Amino acid sequence: MDMMETFRLTYLEESFEGLDVMETGLLELPPGVPDNEKINEIFRAAHSIKGGSGTFGFSEIAGFTHVLETLLDEMRDGRREVTQESIDAMLAAVDILRDMLSKLQDHEPIDEVRASEVQSVLEAILGGGSEEDTVVEATEEIAVATGGSWKITILPEKALLQTGNEPIRILRELETLGDLTVTTDASDLPEVSTFDPESLYLKWSLTLSGEGVNEDDIKEVFEWIDGDGAEVKIEAPETGEKSIEVADVAPVAEQVATTAPAKAETVTPPPAKAAAKKAPAPKAQKQEGSIRVDLSKIDQMVNLVGELVITQSMLSQFGEYAEEAQSDQEGSNDDWVEKLKEGLTHLERHTRELQESVMNIRMLPVSFAFNRMPRIVHDVSQKLGKQIDLVMEGEGTELDKTMLEQLTDPLVHIVRNSIDHGIETPEVRIAGGKPEMGTVKMAAFHQGGNIMIQITDDGAGIDYRRIEAKAIEKGVIEEDHGLSEQEIIDLIFHAGFSTADVVSDISGRGVGMDVVRRNIKSLGGSVDVKTTVGQGSIFTISLPLTLAILDGQLCSVGSQTFVFPLMSIIESIQVDKDLVKGIAGETELYKLRDSYIPVIRLHKKLGVEDAQTDLENGLLVVVEYNGQRAGVFVDDLLGQQQVVIKSLEGNFMKIDGVAGATILGDGTVSLILDVMETVSSHKGGNAQLNVA
Repeated sequence: MDMMETFRLTYLEESFEGLDVMETGLLELPPGVPDNEKINEIFRAAHSIKGGSGTFGFSEIAGFTHVLETLLDEMRDGRREVTQESIDAMLAAVDILRDMLSKLQDHEPIDEVRASEVQSVLEAILGGGSEEDTVVEATEEIAVATGGSWKITILPEKALLQTGNEPIRILRELETLGDLTVTTDASDLPEVSTFDPESLYLKWSLTLSGEGVNEDDIKEVFEWIDGDGAEVKIEAPETGEKSIEVADVAPVAEQVATTAPAKAETVTPPPAKAAAKKAPAPKAQKQEGSIRVDLSKIDQMVNLVGELVITQSMLSQFGEYAEEAQSDQEGSNDDWVEKLKEGLTHLERHTRELQESVMNIRMLPVSFAFNRMPRIVHDVSQKLGKQIDLVMEGEGTELDKTMLEQLTDPLVHIVRNSIDHGIETPEVRIAGGKPEMGTVKMAAFHQGGNIMIQITDDGAGIDYRRIEAKAIEKGVIEEDHGLSEQEIIDLIFHAGFSTADVVSDISGRGVGMDVVRRNIKSLGGSVDVKTTVGQGSIFTISLPLTLAILDGQLCSVGSQTFVFPLMSIIESIQVDKDLVKGIAGETELYKLRDSYIPVIRLHKKLGVEDAQTDLENGLLVVVEYNGQRAGVFVDDLLGQQQVVIKSLEGNFMKIDGVAGATILGDGTVSLILDVMETVSSHKGGNAQLNVA
């Protein structure tokens, strides 16, 4: 990747961050007299996106952002109050900019129709009249201001290059506005003996012509010159000479540019538009994602690599120790054997620490997923006429980046569901003695070896009787189903099931909650719901810290070795046959203290023929999923170790009850048990009974 492409990707990443800042600021912006601090924050983000776009020839971004920036500028100057209409229009503009940047990132064409529609709305707000009238007036104003050719004189200070500014880049940016002719004045160029390569001795006279060129566009180009670096004179086609001091132009927050010496010659670059028509650029492949990493994490990894190098050097000397010990008839092997053990201990510790450090680099705060929710809450609550207070806690809790990306959609489904089905309208809440504004709370925290994410609402809760009636009506369950209240509530995760009476673009199509459970399950996690009618609901998502590494307990079943996720194991016990009971000759139950748990024979489930079949000659590994326990029968327990998870479905085929595979230290392949599927799919899985 060349340097310019690196700068381009950096600009895109920073622009996406700027859009997040803008969206957050707009959602927090109250209507009325502008909050100067908040408006300035939004304006700076928009200004940086617009300023950087010209460097890479993103004229669509620059043109679209210009209207948005003008609206924000009027607000921060006190010339315009903030209205809900303008906030909604600017939020729509943020969506358009995000889509534009995504298209540019993937080297795909921008949807100019959508951008034009939103831009027209912004222009209508700026004009204070109807959308149609404003567009016409704006067009006429530009036509008057852009007739003929603009004359521009650039008189730079000698130290301009030393400030990181690049005149050629400025000329290229002007070139994107229209047909540009450049004449260089080299009269101040000194003799070679006194020439300073870090000083600039040139001046330029420019002629710029073309449709759509106006003074604001030209001034904008020179915002890239920082401080008192130059004097720029602009002579309009009809109004005569006009000059601006570049020191008066607000500099952009950052610039990505390199400094190169200018040549003392006349330059007449071809028009940018004509050059662009020569050949269409080939469509590039989509860019891979990237992660911003704290320097402290990189430093830690570098230090660990240094420790590994030292350990490797220590181990490399053992060959010499062995030779010396063999040649020394009176010597002993004990010394070098002890040193070898010490070196291997160091290697094991440093390798594990390096592994954890590398995995830590992929960890990002859940705020990356949470930050989308304020916009979701804003849009859905407005559409439904509800008032929602969104509370977020634990945004700094870290989760693997891959899991975060796949977690966003399930979170959106749950939050939308909480607002639509959970939170009541203001009138209903007031009548029920509740505050007019409902609350949706999102919290992330650690629990054991898992990350827990809870979405809580103080709405109407879930009425299991209504779900039961709907499920019977749709044929999901029979009238004499015998399900518990909690099992009936869990039917909301059944594919195609919905209690909505009216189908809308928010809910009612039976798509959503089944997708949530399926997606969470694919991440190795679980989701459940607790609810109280009239008080609200709590959706709890449990996820492993990472999908790549697992702390496992190795167990033997016949000649096979299986891995149990360590966090799912409660205990392991020797079987007492007197405590084993059978139901209808099929399901076996084991009395574990005050309750019976189902016995799952792993050799039967996975087809291992040479396994132990007598319960007294093996062990029961007691595992738990979603509050439900079972005893998995195995031959014996082996050691505990961290294993690297490999996808079995992607490399071989899907096997029920198996979450993946790993390669052990001796090179053999071991299957990793999917405790969730093993317990929930077992036909005796619901047979856990309390003993009075």
